[in-house]
Formats: sequence, C-alpha cells, structure tokens
Amino acid sequence: MSGRVHLIDYGAGNMRSITNALKSLGAELEVVSEASALPEAPRRLVVPGVGAFGAAMSNLRQRGFLEPIKRHVSEGRPLLGICVGYQLLFEESTELGHHEGLGLIPGRVRRFDQEGLIVPHMGWNEVTFDPARHDMLSGYEGAEHFYFVHSYYPEGVPEAWIAARAEYGVTFAAGVARGNIAGYQFHPEKSGPAGLDLLDRWLAAS
Repeated sequence: MSGRVHLIDYGAGNMRSITNALKSLGAELEVVSEASALPEAPRRLVVPGVGAFGAAMSNLRQRGFLEPIKRHVSEGRPLLGICVGYQLLFEESTELGHHEGLGLIPGRVRRFDQEGLIVPHMGWNEVTFDPARHDMLSGYEGAEHFYFVHSYYPEGVPEAWIAARAEYGVTFAAGVARGNIAGYQFHPEKSGPAGLDLLDRWLAAS
C-alpha cells in the first residue's frame, strides 16, 4: 500500500468509524472538509456519509467537491463511496424530490416500497459477491454478512458494474467495482472482520 487516503468530510456524518477503520489498516489518512484542502492529484478518495441524498449533494457542492471528485475519477485514480457516499455515485435519486447525483455510474436511487417491508433496512444482511468483477474481490466465495442502514437503493445498474448483491424485498446492487470506482451500500467499517477485509482489499488494489 502506498500513497495517502483523503477522506472527504462534507458534514454528512459517519466520520469516526470510517476514520478508525482505515487507520487500523495502516492507511496514511487525511480528512478534508473543503475542496481547497485537497492536493492537486490525491492518490485515493473516500466519500462516506449518512442521511439524505439531496442534502449530501448540496453539501458537496457548497464545499467545492463536485468537480474535484469527477476529475479524480476521469484521471483514473481510485474512489470509494460508502452508504450515502455510494448512492451519490449514481445519476439521480428520488429521495424527497428529484436530485442529480455525481453521474459516475448509470442508475437511479429509489426508496424501498415493497409491501410489508420495514423501512429503513437496518441490521446485518447477507451479501453475495461476484469475484470476477474486480481483482480486489479475488478469492471471495459464497456470501458474507455486512451491516446496513438505508431506506433507498440503486436500480437500473448495468450488470457490468454490479460487484455485490443483497436482498431486502428486492435483489439490489449492494456494491459496485469497476476500474477505479468502488462503492458499497452497507457499512464495511461497522461490519467486523469481513468489512475490514473488504476495506483492506480496496487499499491494496488502489
């Protein structure tokens, strides 16, 4: 593992657990709350977050992060999104209206509305990975359990992007991994050894 990890703090919470997890894995971590604090070409970016999609996008915009994130991806450097940070990677969300996302991955984020479901989807759930999707998933067989807290999920995600699936009333893309972009709807930093292993794999592959 070489190079620093820049963790974007845009006021969407969930900073302590992801900070502690990455540091426990030996990451050289720097937390930035304004885009002006980013170096010209950061090695890796992590976009975490909890809360509402629209507010998260607004905060990213106000703090000047939208263009640096898009440029980072276009220049081929690794990006990881977690929970709301994962949802922001998609084109749009219908949470509390209509909101445009970063548009890095095709798909739309929508609310769980299947009959009989308790929303939010909260707690441990089985996640099945596709090890052929990305080198960092090599060796994954069967399924692992990870911790979820969310009311919305992405739909219309191209098959080529889907690295992990979970079921909650519907089978949905719980994770993506393609090229230099990765993202997870669940919280790997709150998912014990399996989650730390997944983060470690991302660090090693990036």
